[in-house]
Amino acid sequence: MEESAEPARTAPGAGGRVAVVTGGGRGIGAATARLLAEQGWDVCVGYRSDEASAAAVRDACRSMGRAAISQRVDVSSEADIVELFAAVDARLGPLRALVNNAGIVVGTARLDEMTWERVRRTMEVNVVGAFIAAREAVRRMSTSHGGAGGSIVNVSSAAARLGSPGEYVDYAASKAAIDTMTIGLAREVAAEGIRVNAVRPGLIETGIHAGAGQPDRVARLAPSIPMQRGGHPEEVASAIVWLCSDAASYVTGALLDVSGGR
Repeated sequence: MEESAEPARTAPGAGGRVAVVTGGGRGIGAATARLLAEQGWDVCVGYRSDEASAAAVRDACRSMGRAAISQRVDVSSEADIVELFAAVDARLGPLRALVNNAGIVVGTARLDEMTWERVRRTMEVNVVGAFIAAREAVRRMSTSHGGAGGSIVNVSSAAARLGSPGEYVDYAASKAAIDTMTIGLAREVAAEGIRVNAVRPGLIETGIHAGAGQPDRVARLAPSIPMQRGGHPEEVASAIVWLCSDAASYVTGALLDVSGGR
């Protein structure tokens, strides 16, 4: 459900490029939404529970003169995802980009300690939700559906190739699924005007580590990174927004590591 009836700053269909950012209220998603607005995009900030943070990002986008809305969405719910895209249709206009950023990581555990519920929830949010959001985006952007083309950027993780042993094998596996989806979908819709790519962040200074019970994880593992530091959300956002832009017009099916060399 949309958290506010307040209208977007500009009228729907007023000419801006429209992007959806799931998990847009914090971290990489928030940095991406702000940078999209700075570069002339109208933005829907999807969020699950932190309404205040999403509203702050939305208002920051509006302060740049762009149309922006915030929309509550649990990406493990098909109905929520469908409602999100319907709100974009009604309040912002034709979709041109989707940033599949929403995701979760649970506390560290070996695989033999993981519960059914943990693994199921991880896959529902990180994999199924991304698939259904991409489905809704393709239905709007594909030239075979009457759309004008566009870009999908999936936020994967360096964990997809590192495996996260002893910590988050389930999370790593979910992101490997996103990598495979990216490659397959890119080839599926390339002739329909849609580019599909993924970024694979490494250790980034966001709240996701604290949420998983390891607030010091980036600092602790920084010596293992060739660049000797964690990344910042804005550095990942720059890669995402580039992939959304016309500057990346011949890039599809790419998996772009933003990981400091790790």
